[in-house]
Amino acid sequence: MANEYLTVTLTGRPPAKIKKADWPHLASASDNDRHGAQIGNRADWENLVVRQHSDGRAMVYAIYGEFGLVIRGGELLEKDDDLVKAIGRVAERMAISVGLEGRPGGVFRRLANECIAALPAVEL
Repeated sequence: MANEYLTVTLTGRPPAKIKKADWPHLASASDNDRHGAQIGNRADWENLVVRQHSDGRAMVYAIYGEFGLVIRGGELLEKDDDLVKAIGRVAERMAISVGLEGRPGGVFRRLANECIAALPAVEL
């Protein structure tokens, strides 16, 4: 049986332990190991995830991994906080933290756009 809990690292505050069933996946984007390619000794992966509780709170978090190195960060949002802006903030902090902001377009900036596009559509 899979673990029903998840510990999410948040930036500037203690990690949050959540029950996965109470915080379902809302949207995500990833660039895991360049779709299976390995470059020399490297196997990189980047994930940007949004989960939302039924009460409207949301979590946006990101993970970067490379052999021997894992960097995590995220935000806990209240019901009426701007989810799109939070995705951008988390992606930008991760790009700076892992030194990826110099890449053309930045992998976390691309993931932010993909994650935003994966959010449920808003009816106008």
